[in-house]
Amino acid sequence: MSVQNSHKIGGSPLRREDHVLVRGRGVFTDDVKLTNPLHVAFVRSQIASGEIVELETEDALEAEGVAAVHTGADVADLGSLSVNPVLPIKHLPPFSVLAQATVRGLGQPVAAVLGETALQAADAAELVYAEIEPTESSPILVAEKNWSNAQYEEAAAKADHVVSCTIQHPRLAPSPMEPRSIAAAYDAETDCVTVWHSTQTPHRTRSELAAILGIEAKRIRVIAPHVGGAFGMKASLYPEDVFVVWAALKHKRDVKWTATRSEEFLSATHGRGIKSEGELALSSDGTFLGLKAMVEGPVGAWLPNSGLITAWNAARVLPSGYAVPAQDITTQAVMNNLGPTGIYRGAGRPEANCLMERLIDKAAAVSGIDPVELRRKNLIPATALPHNTLTGNTLDSGDYAKALDVLCEAVDYPALLAEQTRCRAEGQLVGIGIGFYLEPSGNGWETARVTLNEDGSVVVASGSSSQGHGRETAFAQIAADALNIDIDQISVLLADTAKTPEGIGALASRSTAIGGSAVLKACEEITSRLEASEALPITADVRYENKGQAWGYGAYLAQVSICRSTGELSVERITCVDDTGTIVNPKLVEGQILGGLAQGLGEALMESIVYDEDGQLLTGSFMDYAMPRAADIPTIDIHKFETPSPMNALGAKGVGEAGTIGAPAAILNAAVDALRPLGVTDLTMPLTSQSLWRAIRSAEQGKS
Repeated sequence: MSVQNSHKIGGSPLRREDHVLVRGRGVFTDDVKLTNPLHVAFVRSQIASGEIVELETEDALEAEGVAAVHTGADVADLGSLSVNPVLPIKHLPPFSVLAQATVRGLGQPVAAVLGETALQAADAAELVYAEIEPTESSPILVAEKNWSNAQYEEAAAKADHVVSCTIQHPRLAPSPMEPRSIAAAYDAETDCVTVWHSTQTPHRTRSELAAILGIEAKRIRVIAPHVGGAFGMKASLYPEDVFVVWAALKHKRDVKWTATRSEEFLSATHGRGIKSEGELALSSDGTFLGLKAMVEGPVGAWLPNSGLITAWNAARVLPSGYAVPAQDITTQAVMNNLGPTGIYRGAGRPEANCLMERLIDKAAAVSGIDPVELRRKNLIPATALPHNTLTGNTLDSGDYAKALDVLCEAVDYPALLAEQTRCRAEGQLVGIGIGFYLEPSGNGWETARVTLNEDGSVVVASGSSSQGHGRETAFAQIAADALNIDIDQISVLLADTAKTPEGIGALASRSTAIGGSAVLKACEEITSRLEASEALPITADVRYENKGQAWGYGAYLAQVSICRSTGELSVERITCVDDTGTIVNPKLVEGQILGGLAQGLGEALMESIVYDEDGQLLTGSFMDYAMPRAADIPTIDIHKFETPSPMNALGAKGVGEAGTIGAPAAILNAAVDALRPLGVTDLTMPLTSQSLWRAIRSAEQGKS
């Protein structure tokens, strides 16, 4: 049978998911129909730190439609959520499903009301009286790590230039279209539950629920139906999720909870918020001699599974793709009493990248060397890859300088500089910003079960999952290519613990590289068994583990203009160059780049969670928290090339987070470049018109 090339690896068939989703026929967790379910409403702390003096629930219990009200004492014996110890942990905050005697974070649930309808539960929750005595709180060091070759101070002493900068990333709300949601159906015959969960990690949901509730995992089936975005925010289990399943088992009834948007701002995990300080030492000819960096990442009153990943990545990705002989890099995760923080698309990669790229632009300014040439001079050459870093990474493959070369050719860099000079002569505030980046994808294992049936149909069951990536399409392409059959003969099963092999899930740009490799290896096994004359049907079960992380990379350029009188910044153009290894589907890759870039632009220009001095949330809705709209997205010119990674069978590298990593640094560098003629050397994101107007006024007054 001939196979259309567009259906194989490297082609762009239409996404098989779209015919359902674009017609509004998707089934999300809140759409799941349960049998006479109880609905949950949580009573949340209105202060950030305090002792619970009194908790009155009698009025709520007497309210119409209320089945039960639970407090911390009812769930005090539940277990804790596991945390990935990527950093040495000094203090692990407790995981409380409902607050016990102490409140440690704004928005922490202190009670839960179960009602026959969602409105009845919400109304009754208003009747719960919680008296909480405010207490003083201090930051607590949760985890810390240092990487050093003890040579930085010597390098800095010998350097011709030492530049420094501090970057405070805004705290961000991931804001997927679908808020958190969970529905538990209780089966009285088996005393088991089927759980529908809006999650990136259904198998993790199952194992963590079993461990926390102290029951056998076989009593829990988890299904992730259509998931309306996640971005890392849905990678972990939340206290609210645990309560819903606990309540279903305790009351032997179906139970359901869907967060309101206000609850998402208040109690879902935030991203970014990292503060980074750095120094870069270099010689007069532009050779990098040493890097010193200090990273502080905020964590909240409890740690998600990946709660330490952001602080870890923000340090260990340094010094990016550059050769820097002397390094002293420290990272800390510090607990505060604001909202919880976790991974958010990029998860430390944008933070590391911004610090390095800002230092390089500062070095270019003091040395007089063109920013592109300074980067090219210090990038690790292709001949030196693979390269082992001080922070324990292996940079696998690629040609970093080629990304800059392709970028400069795409924008006609000399002509762009000439045009900038002309505009500046006319008094315009225009800037050009460069941002090279690295994107490490996930490490470890993933599973696939592939069955070739007698009628020629194929079923691919993966331990990974999808939140709108087009994963079903990509995995079908991999199988079609490996088995040399038409893509329409292939069905793909994801995100149901009863129908798929155990897996990790979709996070850290790992699913195509590792999950796709598992599918490939399973198909190769089937081919081998066919060649050995084995009769159909044939099923191959594969647990594939990669050799190490695959490192995508690229270079972004942003052109901006800033209105001198209002401070309004306009991104005129963004040009992207990405090496994502083997590309399964070019259209899906472009979609990931565009989506990530929109979120990177949001951080750079407008998004920021704000608390007042008393710890109260000021940005609790989209009336106060700005998000980019379609009209805010500039012209985007995408270029890509492929250097297969030796770290996985498919040769793929991550791309899901590329835009969030490359865009903020390029835009921030461009904004500083635009205001450099006024004497501005540093700016803080988000680059709002108000902050830029103040920077312009301050610079002009300083000159006068």
